[in-house]
Amino acid sequence: MDVAPVLCGDFTLDRRAAESYLQRKDAQLAALPRRPDRTAHEQARAEAVHADARRFRSDFLSLHAESVYDDLTARRTTTPRLGELAHRAGVAFPGLAPTAAQLAEEAGRPQALKEGREIDQGILFHALLSAPVAGAHLVEAMLRPTARAVGLRERYERTGRVELEAARVERRGAAGHVTITNVGCLNAEDNLHVADVETAVDLVLLDPATRVGVLRGGPMTHPRYAGRRVFSAGINLKHLRSGEISFIDFLLRRELGYLSKIVRGVAGVRPRTVQKPWLAVVDTFAIGGGAQILLTCDRVIAVRDSWISLPAAREGIVPGVANLRLTRFVGSRAARRLILGGARIRAGEPEGGLFFDEVVDESAVDAAIDDAVADLATPAVATNRRMLNLAEEPVDGFRHYLAEYALEQAVRAYSPDVLDKVAAFH
Repeated sequence: MDVAPVLCGDFTLDRRAAESYLQRKDAQLAALPRRPDRTAHEQARAEAVHADARRFRSDFLSLHAESVYDDLTARRTTTPRLGELAHRAGVAFPGLAPTAAQLAEEAGRPQALKEGREIDQGILFHALLSAPVAGAHLVEAMLRPTARAVGLRERYERTGRVELEAARVERRGAAGHVTITNVGCLNAEDNLHVADVETAVDLVLLDPATRVGVLRGGPMTHPRYAGRRVFSAGINLKHLRSGEISFIDFLLRRELGYLSKIVRGVAGVRPRTVQKPWLAVVDTFAIGGGAQILLTCDRVIAVRDSWISLPAAREGIVPGVANLRLTRFVGSRAARRLILGGARIRAGEPEGGLFFDEVVDESAVDAAIDDAVADLATPAVATNRRMLNLAEEPVDGFRHYLAEYALEQAVRAYSPDVLDKVAAFH
């Protein structure tokens, strides 16, 4: 029997013991057939190996998360984003996190046939975000503008427009309008959506001529909604089924990336973090992740017959940071109806006032946007919304929530009930 070593608390000694033990566990997995080709007995053996290794990873990281993070970031003198940090961990701590080769080997498989190595990434980020110094540094690092946005900044400031595949950003007066254009799937969220919207949000926040950000869905090509604007259909369940929803580049990045930037602004810009108020516009519906986006915005305008829902519990997953934010909007009982029961809130009903600031007829939307932008562009608004966000969602509270979310969501994404539910999406 391959017994896990006893950890002594000395980082150097425990690191050496961890590397030896976890590499043996990786060798035991490598000796088995690939996941799609295993017998039931072989799969049970693989699950036992994973369970042993994951218990040990958790134990090691509970003792040494701060030291691991210091090692990966040269004692916090560098600010790697999530993907780079995970890559460094796979190289510097063999067996503690998946290597690029291990992830690439199963990248083309459906979710149900993957090894589940993203759960090991969830264990890593649970520990790093739980560690007070490391976690705070990581949250701050993810508020920095992406390299892509930095590269596009001059063009946007000069022309006032950048077109990306899943989003478009345009300056109109005092507002930077981000239009979500992932139209082939009713603006469902996927890896592309997260990358493009974060770039667009960065450009709005970095632009000195912009005082307000506006988020709105673009017109659809889907026959049922042709020509109508849709805010978001939530997570792309077809991509989840096919294994194309990344734990790092989707599930964690959207929360620590563009959604956190909407709340907290963009960091690493002189003289300080740049924050701006945000307005969201719902023309038809905002499902799941779409509704989660609304919780980060300072004002929400909705067309009278539009609606929102958060069906994540029915899908078997966690609705991002909605569990942290929703109760302050609608109260505890309504939050449970939405998250646990999948209830809908319609803009034109009395309960809609808990979620939407202004409900208008479709013909009045553009005028309502202009009026809201004028209100939000007032200089004191940015300062006061910053103070409200500090009171409502302190960074440490957000960090603690994200630590738990990282692990729970990683496990949920590979749970049998989730895999059974998404199997229906082709």
